[in-house]
Amino acid sequence: MALSKIDVANMLTGATPVANGGTALTSGFVNGKDPRPSSKPIFYNGNMAVAQRNTSVTGKTSGDYYTVDRMNMLITNCGTYTIAQETLTSGNAYANGFQNAFRIDTTTADASPASGDILAVQQIFEGQDVQMFKKGTANAEKFTLAFWVKSNKTGNAQVNLFDNDTSGNRLVGATYSISSADTWEHKVVNFPADTTGPFDDDNAKSFIVEWWLDSGTNYSSGAVPSAWEARSNADRNAGGALQIARNTANDWAITGVQLEVGEFSSTTLPPFQHESFGDNLRRCARYYCEWGGSNDSDYTRSYNCAGEANGTSAVTNLGFFTPVPLRATPAINNPTMGYFDHDTVTSDTSGGTVSITGGEGHMNMVSISFTGAGNLSDAKAVTGRARDTLTMDAELS
Repeated sequence: MALSKIDVANMLTGATPVANGGTALTSGFVNGKDPRPSSKPIFYNGNMAVAQRNTSVTGKTSGDYYTVDRMNMLITNCGTYTIAQETLTSGNAYANGFQNAFRIDTTTADASPASGDILAVQQIFEGQDVQMFKKGTANAEKFTLAFWVKSNKTGNAQVNLFDNDTSGNRLVGATYSISSADTWEHKVVNFPADTTGPFDDDNAKSFIVEWWLDSGTNYSSGAVPSAWEARSNADRNAGGALQIARNTANDWAITGVQLEVGEFSSTTLPPFQHESFGDNLRRCARYYCEWGGSNDSDYTRSYNCAGEANGTSAVTNLGFFTPVPLRATPAINNPTMGYFDHDTVTSDTSGGTVSITGGEGHMNMVSISFTGAGNLSDAKAVTGRARDTLTMDAELS
């Protein structure tokens, strides 16, 4: 029996030869090289599965992170919105493995936005997480952004890449077209490489992907920048015609977002990198996490802390450990806190005012001190808990 010829070249690339019934390409290798220098998706929470804050909020007139993790709304005097994590049960995006989407619905229209009005959606990246694009070097890489989108409106919309580090805040844009109303459509958008200005190698705001949905003329009177340029606000929504703010019938939703190194088409695009929910949640928790709840008698919401009574009127340095190291010292709300003195296990006394003393150097613990905590035995172990939700926000904005 004759042995088949071994194709050493294709063993190295991972491709199956055409002569053997293959396409000479695989999902892992394109043109003989691995298109994914990062082991994890570059875009966070691209399947919109994690929504720690809320699944739906109403009446929003200003920008913030409201529902789906890492998806930041920009709203400046441009209507009122319901913002939600939408559950999908049908449609093309659902059929391709996506059961959640980030959605906004216009509830109070702005029929004629003033010149400085803004409606957009962003994801913001640390500079150290986008070094694989080699921006600002002679070997700078192209960018490909792909996503599923649905709206009741049809027409062109603009999406931009934004360099927040380089002097002049460099910008490049492109348009995508929604062809059919209320239909999930897959878009693949290419952006050129940029040999000017590297991303800073740190944990600060460096790189932004932004989808524009409406604006006043300050943001739409220019031209779509097909090449990287010093930022001109007039160019940021020059190619946008969706005008989601103008009517309460309007909506826009997105899911399946992937950002890739290199230039790809719809036929060469690597498959979406699905993470386990747990891995996705841990990556998002670097920027936002929360503990506790509103049920005052729910002892399962207690959290062990590294603290002890000091015998006077305070309990100091209760260390709440975070699921993962946070990006930076977080902003923390001021919930009602309780504590258990381990000498009297049944006690659960309000801790009064909470004073945040900041995170440890490794950002894996937040220290909280109680004031007005009442008399406690000296040098006794204490367990603290949040009677309300304790939130820790280290997001980029």
